[in-house]
Amino acid sequence: MFALFQAGAQHIRAKCTDVISVDKIDSEVGTSVSFDQVLLIDADGKTHVGAPYVAGCTVRAEVISHGRGPKVIAFKKRRRKNSKRKRGSRKDYTLLRVTDIINKAA
Repeated sequence: MFALFQAGAQHIRAKCTDVISVDKIDSEVGTSVSFDQVLLIDADGKTHVGAPYVAGCTVRAEVISHGRGPKVIAFKKRRRKNSKRKRGSRKDYTLLRVTDIINKAA
């Protein structure tokens, strides 16, 4: 059984006990979060596709930790102009462990 759900601006495919990384969620470590914007669910060989979401389906996950990703460098140089710019950014993320996929669509 797996589900394709929306977390922020990301679409994530997950099974039970998967550890996934999503954009930062303001929740304490150890708390449970739920996602009810399930786009697709596959249970026992039957696939339910939402329009846009599958009614009655929820994905529950536990917050494991928060962190920051690797630094991404954006370097721009205009040749023969003596002009260059270097910027760096690090994206905040949250690690989640999927604990349960509730399917009431069946």
